[in-house]
Amino acid sequence: MAGARGWRDDYDLDLAHQRLQSPPLSKKDFHGFVAGERLTQLNASLAAKPYAGLTVACPYTPALPDRSLAGARGYAAFVTEVLLPQLRKELGLTADRARTGIDGVSMGGRLALLIGLSHPELFGAVGTLQPAISVGEAEWLAQLAKTANARRPLKLRLVSSSDDPFLPAVRAFAQQLGKLQVPHQVIVTPGPHDYIWNRGPGSYELLLWHERVLRGLPAP
Repeated sequence: MAGARGWRDDYDLDLAHQRLQSPPLSKKDFHGFVAGERLTQLNASLAAKPYAGLTVACPYTPALPDRSLAGARGYAAFVTEVLLPQLRKELGLTADRARTGIDGVSMGGRLALLIGLSHPELFGAVGTLQPAISVGEAEWLAQLAKTANARRPLKLRLVSSSDDPFLPAVRAFAQQLGKLQVPHQVIVTPGPHDYIWNRGPGSYELLLWHERVLRGLPAP
C-alpha cells in the first residue's frame, strides 16, 4: 500500500494543497524548478480566483508488463468501475464528467493518458506529468486524443521538464496533437525526472490545473 501513499508521503501533495490556499507561491515552494513567467501566471490565477481545493484519489500504479492500450484495460477497469464509484459513494460526489479529471506522473502519467483518452465519457480533464511514453508512440496517442475529443470534448494538458528523459516524446506528442488540431496545453519546467520535481512543479501543476479547469475556470 505504500505506493498508494506516494503523492501524500513522498511528493508533498498535502503541503502544496495548503500553500495554494495561502498565496503567493514562491520559487522555494517549487524547490527552484519554476521559471519566473510561469510563477507569475500561477500567482495571477490565484489572485483572480482563490484556490477552492478538490478531491484527489491516489491509487497504486502497477508496473504493467504490457504497456499497450490493451494491457492497460484491467487497471482502467479498476479505476473506472471500482475506484470512481466507491469514491463518489463514500464522499457523496456526483457522477459529473465535467468535474472529474485524471492525472499521474511517469508510468502513472502514461496510464492517465491511456485511461482518460479511452474514457472521455467519464473524464472532462486529462493531464499527464512527465509521462513514460516514446517518440514512436506520439502519432497513435494523438489519434487516440482526437477520437476522444470527437466523442466528448475534454481538456488536455502535458507537463514535462528540461531534464526529463521523456521530454522529446512529450514534444513529439504535442506536435502530433497540433497537426490533428486537438486542443491541448504544454508546460515545460526546469528540473529532473525525480522525486524532488514531483514535490515542486508536479504537485502544484497537478492540483491547480485540475482545480481550475474542473471549476470551469481558465487554466493558468
